[in-house]
Amino acid sequence: MLVLLPPSEGKAASGRGAPLKPESLSLPALSGARAAVLDELVELCAADEEKAAEVLGLSEGLRGEIAKNVELRTAGTRPAGDIYTGVLYDALGLSTLDTAARRRAGKSLLVFSGLWGAVRIGDRIPSYRCSMGVKLPGTGALSAHWRKAMAPVLPEVAGDGLVLDLRSSSYTSAWKPVGEVASRTATVRVLHAQFVDGVEKRSVVSHFNKATKGRLVRDLLSAGARPKRPGQLAETLRELGYVVEVAEPGGAGRPWALDVVVTEIH
Repeated sequence: MLVLLPPSEGKAASGRGAPLKPESLSLPALSGARAAVLDELVELCAADEEKAAEVLGLSEGLRGEIAKNVELRTAGTRPAGDIYTGVLYDALGLSTLDTAARRRAGKSLLVFSGLWGAVRIGDRIPSYRCSMGVKLPGTGALSAHWRKAMAPVLPEVAGDGLVLDLRSSSYTSAWKPVGEVASRTATVRVLHAQFVDGVEKRSVVSHFNKATKGRLVRDLLSAGARPKRPGQLAETLRELGYVVEVAEPGGAGRPWALDVVVTEIH
């Protein structure tokens, strides 16, 4: 099972470990594309703070992120699973997983990134600021940059198993499963169900959508679940206590859509 995750806007501080070693990152076929973004981002942030803030979409209160980017090559690093924070990662709780579940996480979780393209949670990276929605003056729109780089790489990473796609919309643009890979891909939407005057009403949640997805991944990893296809994933989640509704694809080469219905949001 390959689980595709978004990064977090907020990130932990860089660690005290050795500086970045780009050649050590997973998915080495992305090295050239990573170098292009890294070089331009560092140069932009070092040369013109005003321009960098504009390009990165940073408010005045986030100007410190620019200095962080200037030091990307020399800053200490930490495992990506420690760098990414926020609601989804808090609920996932990587640091509190048992040894076996954390080993599974290292093999199955892939975090998408505007700077790195995609990394495993064990890859050592510095803290940074660069979302997938950024358009660099030279490289251009990062979503298009990564879409070209990832097209020949990600199908191989996906292998022949289930792909669980939990990315937010801006990161799905960097790679969309197609053909046979899409047919074994499942996306998840979290719906909050409430009864108003005896009538059930459902709404899409945001903050709690991320928390539920984090808990869902944690439960799959802790259980050692190995569903191979979207239908098996739905059954596994039900066994884990989730209410799941399935929309099978309308045609060949399309992903499955799973709705996880919750009555309490936390």
